[in-house]
Amino acid sequence: MSLLALRRLALDEVWWLVSPQNPLKVVAGMAPFTDRLERARRFTAGYRRIAVSDIESRLGGSYYTADTLLTLRTRLPRRRFVWLMGADNLVQLRRWERWNEIFLTVPIAVFDRPSHALRALAGLPARRFARHRLPMSAARRLAEMKPPAWVFFHTGLDTSSATRIRSERREMLSQTFTEHRPELSTIATLNPRAQRMQPLAASPTLLELIKRTLEDGKAEDIVTIELAGKTTIADQMVIASGRSARQVVALAERLDEVLSPRMRISVEGKTQGDWVLIDASDVIVHLFRPETRVYYNLEKLWGEALPDSEAARQ
Repeated sequence: MSLLALRRLALDEVWWLVSPQNPLKVVAGMAPFTDRLERARRFTAGYRRIAVSDIESRLGGSYYTADTLLTLRTRLPRRRFVWLMGADNLVQLRRWERWNEIFLTVPIAVFDRPSHALRALAGLPARRFARHRLPMSAARRLAEMKPPAWVFFHTGLDTSSATRIRSERREMLSQTFTEHRPELSTIATLNPRAQRMQPLAASPTLLELIKRTLEDGKAEDIVTIELAGKTTIADQMVIASGRSARQVVALAERLDEVLSPRMRISVEGKTQGDWVLIDASDVIVHLFRPETRVYYNLEKLWGEALPDSEAARQ
């Protein structure tokens, strides 16, 4: 992404801001800041125009991007900055502290990530600043433009994920620890309390609960699409229709009532009622009015059994 940004945006440099701690990520499993900083510097040692910075740790106090960008603009008024981010972060940007200030502070370049383009461009931040989005052909002028101004790059996709790498590392360490202490693997079997804590077999899965709730609400044409092998954002996608905007909103509110006590979810689009997206972690739910569903045709878009990299090239 850094090399693409240098070329497509005509930048002089790309700065990697190694964060002391991402406010949206848990500390557990995160490598120490000094280790991450050193690894980043070693990795980019051969790239003259990529600079690794510890400026967030030196600023002290806030780790929020809005504060970092404001400080950079204030301390370096003659520099022209562009904020680089992946489409996966645009999806969750609404959860960032004062995210709208980021759009108002610097121009933004968003690079596609596997299977995130649709959700990113349909999300609240992209919709709110839709009229300030530039075509890719204007990207080389982005650094010169007054914010808000942003561009979305439909570029080659990379399935690498820092979260997945950390998860795989934890699993590897856990497996190694269990191999050295085999007696630990039998604790759940020998401990009656641990057995009582296991979920009941009769409990519905998340997917079953969602489908049951939609059926109770008289949703129409409920379709489930398996996402395994196509994306890492979820395991399944559920698409359903309401006969009117009022029914779509009612279905969304009912799902919110059922799921919120069990997990953290996010809901987008409930104001209009044409298309409501519910992110329930392992299951993504799309609720449409019939004509809106036909127009976007997500079944065709997601139903094809193509890996992300191949789908992006077509």
